Amino acid sequence: MKYKKMNNSSPCHCLNIRRASQNLTEIYGNYLKDTGLSVSQYSILNHLKLFEPISVSDLAKKMRLDRTTVVRNLKPLEDKCFVEDISKKNARNRKLKLTELGIKIHKKGTRSWIDAQKYIETHLGKENLEILSTLLNKVESI
Repeated sequence: MKYKKMNNSSPCHCLNIRRASQNLTEIYGNYLKDTGLSVSQYSILNHLKLFEPISVSDLAKKMRLDRTTVVRNLKPLEDKCFVEDISKKNARNRKLKLTELGIKIHKKGTRSWIDAQKYIETHLGKENLEILSTLLNKVESI
């Protein structure tokens, strides 16, 4: 795959990080294209696989996203029958889990995600990715 290469760094750290994030999202999105999932949707399926059954609020906390963002990204997954609510009728909190179809699309997405990971590792190198991960953890803790 061929991606845009821009070496025009900005003096603004926020802009540089956002550009890098957008580029990575585009790369992962292209790898996930065959699944019909967005990067956000795959991430939700992956978190559900790890923590199901889970409430929407707890899912948002685990993903470190606001609840409305998670709800917005859950809607198409529920519409496609990848995710189901297993809470009792009229329950105050929904409990979500993957359906059989959701498990299948998650597996397909995981193969695409692994390919994207390999692409990034090939182009950045494992050592640079370890440094980047350390720096991003520091940025998140500011």
